[in-house]
Amino acid sequence: MAAAAETFPQHPQRWTLDEVLALPEDQGQRVELVDGTVVVSPAPGGGHQRVLHRLQVSVDRAVPTEYELLPGVNVVLNGERLLIPDLVITMVPGANTLYFDAADILLAVEVLSPSSRVYDRALKRQLYAEAAIPFFVIVDPVAEPVSAIAYEFDGAGYRETVRSDNGVLKWERPFPVLVDLAR
Repeated sequence: MAAAAETFPQHPQRWTLDEVLALPEDQGQRVELVDGTVVVSPAPGGGHQRVLHRLQVSVDRAVPTEYELLPGVNVVLNGERLLIPDLVITMVPGANTLYFDAADILLAVEVLSPSSRVYDRALKRQLYAEAAIPFFVIVDPVAEPVSAIAYEFDGAGYRETVRSDNGVLKWERPFPVLVDLAR
């Protein structure tokens, strides 16, 4: 705990987007901004990363050329909100930027970690919906077998469109994908 206190700067007032974006890139942790408050999470563990890798490889094969799959990028939802989804599908392939605007994101994926279960399931889902990100997927790597739920934004919030079955997630929108999360 002492190491984190030494590397993360003290900041007595609300954080701004510019201040968070000016922090060093790799601190071994995820740094997000929600309404002036910095949320720091540890780097994901091995189980999380294995499931994320399976998802990334399978989805990347299916992504149409007008989109691009990227893991762990900064997404600005508004001037006071910066989140780092585990994976996104962006509608601006090839963009070389420090962050993407929410309007550039077609789909955001969160893989639950022990330290972020409630944060990902409740707050991040709500923030993505407020930003009108069209599709959202949440994956639980601890479930037996691994489980996932895909959602689509309907103008008011997210509605569930599909659940994984026996560790296999198959969706048709925004483009067809079949992922074996448990393999």
